[in-house]
Amino acid sequence: MTRSIAFLGTGLMGAPMVRRLLGAGFEVTVWNRDPAKAQILMADGATVAASAVEAVAHAEIVFTMLSDGKAVGAVLFEMGVADALQPGAIVIDTSSIAPPMARDHAKRLAALGIAHIDSPVSGGTVGAAAGTLALMAGGDASVIESLEHVFAALGRVTHVGPSGAGQICKLANQQIVAITIGAVAEAMMLVEAGGADRGKFRDAIRGGFAESRILELHGQRMVDRTFQPGGPSRLQLKDLDAVAAMAESLSLNLPLTEEVRGEFHAFVADGHGETDHSGLLLHLEKINQRQREESR
Repeated sequence: MTRSIAFLGTGLMGAPMVRRLLGAGFEVTVWNRDPAKAQILMADGATVAASAVEAVAHAEIVFTMLSDGKAVGAVLFEMGVADALQPGAIVIDTSSIAPPMARDHAKRLAALGIAHIDSPVSGGTVGAAAGTLALMAGGDASVIESLEHVFAALGRVTHVGPSGAGQICKLANQQIVAITIGAVAEAMMLVEAGGADRGKFRDAIRGGFAESRILELHGQRMVDRTFQPGGPSRLQLKDLDAVAAMAESLSLNLPLTEEVRGEFHAFVADGHGETDHSGLLLHLEKINQRQREESR
Protein backbone atom coordinates (compact mmCIF):
# COMPACT_ATOMS: atom_id res chain seq x y z
CA MET A 1 0.00 0.00 0.00
CA THR A 2 1.46 3.34 -1.09
CA ARG A 3 0.90 6.23 1.28
CA SER A 4 1.80 9.86 0.64
CA ILE A 5 4.67 11.04 2.80
CA ALA A 6 5.97 14.49 3.71
CA PHE A 7 9.47 14.75 5.15
CA LEU A 8 10.41 17.91 7.05
CA GLY A 9 14.13 18.33 7.66
CA THR A 10 16.51 17.01 5.01
CA GLY A 11 19.91 17.55 6.58
CA LEU A 12 22.64 15.01 7.31
CA MET A 13 20.19 12.35 8.48
CA GLY A 14 16.99 13.40 6.74
CA ALA A 15 18.34 13.35 3.18
CA PRO A 16 19.49 9.70 3.18
CA MET A 17 16.27 8.66 4.94
CA VAL A 18 14.27 10.33 2.17
CA ARG A 19 16.32 8.46 -0.43
CA ARG A 20 15.51 5.18 1.31
CA LEU A 21 11.77 5.96 1.25
CA LEU A 22 11.92 6.96 -2.43
CA GLY A 23 13.84 3.78 -3.22
CA ALA A 24 11.08 1.76 -1.57
CA GLY A 25 8.52 3.28 -3.93
CA PHE A 26 6.94 5.94 -1.72
CA GLU A 27 5.98 9.35 -3.02
CA VAL A 28 7.78 11.87 -0.82
CA THR A 29 7.40 15.64 -0.63
CA VAL A 30 10.27 17.37 1.17
CA TRP A 31 10.87 20.69 2.89
CA ASN A 32 13.88 22.17 4.64
CA ARG A 33 14.59 25.59 6.14
CA ASP A 34 17.60 25.78 3.82
CA PRO A 35 15.91 25.11 0.45
CA ALA A 36 19.15 23.91 -1.14
CA LYS A 37 19.18 20.86 1.14
CA ALA A 38 15.74 19.88 -0.12
CA GLN A 39 16.33 20.69 -3.78
CA ILE A 40 19.19 18.20 -4.11
CA LEU A 41 16.62 15.44 -3.53
CA MET A 42 14.73 16.32 -6.72
CA ALA A 43 17.27 14.21 -8.62
CA ASP A 44 16.18 11.22 -6.52
CA GLY A 45 12.50 11.74 -7.32
CA ALA A 46 11.33 13.86 -4.39
CA THR A 47 8.86 16.72 -4.77
CA VAL A 48 10.14 19.91 -3.18
CA ALA A 49 7.70 22.18 -1.35
CA ALA A 50 8.19 25.89 -0.80
CA SER A 51 6.89 25.68 2.77
CA ALA A 52 6.29 23.10 5.47
CA VAL A 53 2.53 23.66 5.20
CA GLU A 54 2.64 23.06 1.46
CA ALA A 55 4.65 19.87 2.02
CA VAL A 56 2.03 18.32 4.29
CA ALA A 57 -1.05 19.45 2.33
CA HIS A 58 -1.89 15.96 1.06
CA ALA A 59 0.27 13.85 3.36
CA GLU A 60 -0.99 10.84 5.26
CA ILE A 61 2.36 10.46 7.04
CA VAL A 62 4.67 13.29 8.10
CA PHE A 63 8.26 12.68 9.18
CA THR A 64 10.19 15.32 11.12
CA MET A 65 13.97 15.16 11.43
CA LEU A 66 14.93 18.46 13.02
CA SER A 67 17.68 19.71 15.30
CA ASP A 68 15.86 19.82 18.64
CA GLY A 69 12.50 19.99 20.39
CA LYS A 70 12.18 23.73 19.94
CA ALA A 71 12.59 23.36 16.19
CA VAL A 72 10.05 20.52 16.06
CA GLY A 73 7.51 22.52 18.07
CA ALA A 74 8.00 25.58 15.90
CA VAL A 75 7.44 23.68 12.67
CA LEU A 76 4.42 21.76 13.96
CA PHE A 77 2.58 24.47 15.86
CA GLU A 78 3.98 27.90 14.98
CA MET A 79 4.38 27.40 11.24
CA GLY A 80 0.92 25.87 10.85
CA VAL A 81 1.75 22.25 10.01
CA ALA A 82 -0.51 20.71 12.66
CA ASP A 83 -3.49 22.82 11.56
CA ALA A 84 -2.87 21.91 7.91
CA LEU A 85 -3.01 18.16 8.54
CA GLN A 86 -6.19 16.19 8.06
CA PRO A 87 -7.56 14.14 10.99
CA GLY A 88 -6.19 10.62 10.73
CA ALA A 89 -2.74 11.74 9.62
CA ILE A 90 0.30 10.40 11.46
CA VAL A 91 3.33 12.43 12.57
CA ILE A 92 6.53 10.44 13.07
CA ASP A 93 9.14 12.53 14.85
CA THR A 94 12.56 10.98 14.26
CA SER A 95 14.35 13.96 15.84
CA SER A 96 16.07 13.55 19.20
CA ILE A 97 14.20 15.75 21.69
CA ALA A 98 13.39 15.79 25.40
CA PRO A 99 10.76 13.18 26.38
CA PRO A 100 8.41 15.72 28.05
CA MET A 101 8.36 17.72 24.82
CA ALA A 102 7.51 14.60 22.82
CA ARG A 103 4.61 13.83 25.16
CA ASP A 104 3.37 17.42 24.88
CA HIS A 105 3.47 17.26 21.08
CA ALA A 106 1.54 13.97 21.15
CA LYS A 107 -1.15 15.45 23.40
CA ARG A 108 -1.58 18.57 21.29
CA LEU A 109 -1.77 16.60 18.05
CA ALA A 110 -4.22 14.08 19.53
CA ALA A 111 -6.60 16.98 20.24
CA LEU A 112 -6.62 17.58 16.47
CA GLY A 113 -7.23 13.92 15.64
CA ILE A 114 -3.63 13.33 14.55
CA ALA A 115 -1.54 10.40 15.76
CA HIS A 116 2.01 11.00 16.96
CA ILE A 117 4.91 8.57 17.18
CA ASP A 118 8.22 9.61 18.72
CA SER A 119 10.75 7.45 16.92
CA PRO A 120 14.31 8.73 17.24
CA VAL A 121 16.94 6.76 15.40
CA SER A 122 20.41 5.37 15.95
CA GLY A 123 22.94 4.37 13.33
CA GLY A 124 24.18 7.70 12.03
CA THR A 125 24.48 8.74 8.42
CA VAL A 126 25.93 5.35 7.50
CA GLY A 127 22.86 3.54 8.85
CA ALA A 128 20.51 6.08 7.28
CA ALA A 129 22.03 5.53 3.84
CA ALA A 130 22.07 1.74 4.21
CA GLY A 131 18.57 1.44 5.66
CA THR A 132 19.88 -0.19 8.83
CA LEU A 133 18.77 2.39 11.42
CA ALA A 134 17.53 1.31 14.82
CA LEU A 135 14.19 3.09 15.37
CA MET A 136 12.90 3.37 18.94
CA ALA A 137 9.18 4.05 18.71
CA GLY A 138 6.98 5.40 21.48
CA GLY A 139 3.22 5.68 21.10
CA ASP A 140 0.23 3.55 20.16
CA ALA A 141 1.30 0.01 19.27
CA SER A 142 -1.40 -0.42 16.64
CA VAL A 143 -0.32 2.77 14.84
CA ILE A 144 3.29 1.64 14.85
CA GLU A 145 2.28 -1.77 13.52
CA SER A 146 0.36 -0.11 10.69
CA LEU A 147 3.58 1.68 9.66
CA GLU A 148 5.72 -1.45 9.48
CA HIS A 149 6.08 -1.23 5.69
CA VAL A 150 7.24 2.39 5.99
CA PHE A 151 9.73 1.76 8.79
CA ALA A 152 11.11 -1.25 6.88
CA ALA A 153 12.62 1.10 4.30
CA LEU A 154 14.65 2.80 7.03
CA GLY A 155 15.73 -0.04 9.31
CA ARG A 156 14.46 -2.00 12.29
CA VAL A 157 11.69 -0.54 14.45
CA THR A 158 10.95 -1.57 18.04
CA HIS A 159 7.91 -0.39 20.00
CA VAL A 160 9.47 0.58 23.33
CA GLY A 161 6.47 1.94 25.21
CA PRO A 162 3.97 4.82 25.39
CA SER A 163 4.44 8.34 24.12
CA GLY A 164 7.87 9.71 25.06
CA ALA A 165 9.41 6.26 25.55
CA GLY A 166 11.21 6.42 22.24
CA GLN A 167 12.99 9.61 23.30
CA ILE A 168 13.93 8.12 26.67
CA CYS A 169 15.48 5.12 24.94
CA LYS A 170 17.35 7.42 22.53
CA LEU A 171 18.82 9.33 25.47
CA ALA A 172 19.96 6.05 27.00
CA ASN A 173 21.47 5.14 23.63
CA GLN A 174 23.32 8.44 23.56
CA GLN A 175 24.71 7.78 27.03
CA ILE A 176 26.23 4.54 25.78
CA VAL A 177 27.52 6.18 22.59
CA ALA A 178 29.21 9.07 24.40
CA ILE A 179 30.79 6.94 27.12
CA THR A 180 32.00 4.37 24.59
CA ILE A 181 33.51 7.07 22.37
CA GLY A 182 35.39 8.34 25.41
CA ALA A 183 36.56 4.82 26.32
CA VAL A 184 37.78 4.06 22.79
CA ALA A 185 39.56 7.42 22.57
CA GLU A 186 41.34 6.92 25.89
CA ALA A 187 42.35 3.39 24.88
CA MET A 188 43.77 4.71 21.60
CA MET A 189 45.93 7.18 23.52
CA LEU A 190 47.07 4.54 25.98
CA VAL A 191 48.23 2.03 23.38
CA GLU A 192 50.07 4.68 21.37
CA ALA A 193 51.79 6.10 24.44
CA GLY A 194 52.83 2.55 25.31
CA GLY A 195 54.38 1.98 21.89
CA ALA A 196 51.64 0.03 20.09
CA ASP A 197 49.99 0.88 16.78
CA ARG A 198 46.45 2.30 17.06
CA GLY A 199 45.23 0.67 13.87
CA LYS A 200 46.67 -2.73 14.75
CA PHE A 201 45.20 -2.44 18.25
CA ARG A 202 41.76 -1.84 16.79
CA ASP A 203 42.17 -4.81 14.47
CA ALA A 204 43.36 -7.04 17.31
CA ILE A 205 40.37 -6.50 19.58
CA ARG A 206 37.70 -6.69 16.87
CA GLY A 207 35.39 -9.60 17.63
CA GLY A 208 36.26 -9.66 21.33
CA PHE A 209 34.24 -8.30 24.26
CA ALA A 210 35.17 -4.72 23.32
CA GLU A 211 33.63 -5.02 19.84
CA SER A 212 31.01 -2.40 18.96
CA ARG A 213 29.86 -0.28 16.07
CA ILE A 214 31.69 2.59 17.73
CA LEU A 215 34.96 0.66 17.70
CA GLU A 216 34.29 -0.32 14.09
CA LEU A 217 33.32 3.10 12.70
CA HIS A 218 34.57 5.72 15.13
CA GLY A 219 37.65 3.72 16.03
CA GLN A 220 38.62 3.85 12.36
CA ARG A 221 37.96 7.59 12.32
CA MET A 222 40.34 7.95 15.25
CA VAL A 223 43.00 5.91 13.44
CA ASP A 224 42.55 7.91 10.22
CA ARG A 225 41.99 11.20 12.11
CA THR A 226 38.99 12.12 9.95
CA PHE A 227 36.36 13.89 12.03
CA GLN A 228 33.90 15.51 9.63
CA PRO A 229 30.32 14.78 10.77
CA GLY A 230 28.67 12.33 10.93
CA GLY A 231 27.27 13.27 14.25
CA PRO A 232 28.16 16.85 15.29
CA SER A 233 29.48 17.15 18.83
CA ARG A 234 27.01 19.96 19.60
CA LEU A 235 24.15 17.50 19.10
CA GLN A 236 25.86 14.87 21.24
CA LEU A 237 26.15 17.50 23.97
CA LYS A 238 22.50 18.49 23.49
CA ASP A 239 21.48 14.88 24.12
CA LEU A 240 23.75 14.58 27.16
CA ASP A 241 22.23 17.76 28.60
CA ALA A 242 18.80 16.18 28.15
CA VAL A 243 20.04 13.04 29.92
CA ALA A 244 21.23 15.18 32.82
CA ALA A 245 17.82 16.88 33.06
CA MET A 246 16.03 13.54 33.04
CA ALA A 247 18.41 12.10 35.63
CA GLU A 248 17.78 15.05 37.92
CA SER A 249 14.01 14.68 37.57
CA LEU A 250 14.32 10.98 38.44
CA SER A 251 16.83 11.54 41.30
CA LEU A 252 19.49 9.46 39.54
CA ASN A 253 23.24 9.85 39.96
CA LEU A 254 25.02 9.01 36.67
CA PRO A 255 28.73 9.72 37.29
CA LEU A 256 30.11 8.27 34.05
CA THR A 257 27.59 10.22 31.99
CA GLU A 258 28.37 13.43 33.88
CA GLU A 259 32.10 13.00 33.32
CA VAL A 260 31.83 12.54 29.57
CA ARG A 261 29.22 15.32 29.39
CA GLY A 262 31.76 17.67 30.94
CA GLU A 263 34.38 16.68 28.36
CA PHE A 264 31.95 17.25 25.47
CA HIS A 265 30.99 20.61 26.97
CA ALA A 266 34.64 21.67 26.97
CA PHE A 267 35.18 20.29 23.45
CA VAL A 268 32.22 22.21 22.01
CA ALA A 269 33.20 25.38 23.92
CA ASP A 270 36.64 25.09 22.31
CA GLY A 271 35.09 25.55 18.87
CA HIS A 272 34.35 21.93 17.92
CA GLY A 273 30.57 21.98 17.86
CA GLU A 274 30.53 20.85 14.22
CA THR A 275 33.30 18.27 14.64
CA ASP A 276 32.11 14.66 14.66
CA HIS A 277 31.61 13.33 18.18
CA SER A 278 34.39 10.78 17.58
CA GLY A 279 36.65 13.86 17.54
CA LEU A 280 36.47 13.87 21.35
CA LEU A 281 39.85 12.18 20.88
CA LEU A 282 41.27 15.60 19.92
CA HIS A 283 40.07 17.11 23.20
CA LEU A 284 41.53 14.29 25.29
CA GLU A 285 44.83 14.52 23.41
CA LYS A 286 44.91 18.28 23.99
CA ILE A 287 44.42 18.08 27.75
CA ASN A 288 47.06 15.35 27.99
CA GLN A 289 49.50 17.42 25.93
CA ARG A 290 48.87 20.40 28.22
CA GLN A 291 49.43 18.25 31.28
CA ARG A 292 52.75 16.99 29.90
CA GLU A 293 53.90 20.52 29.16
CA GLU A 294 52.97 21.72 32.64
CA SER A 295 54.89 18.86 34.27
CA ARG A 296 58.15 19.73 32.50
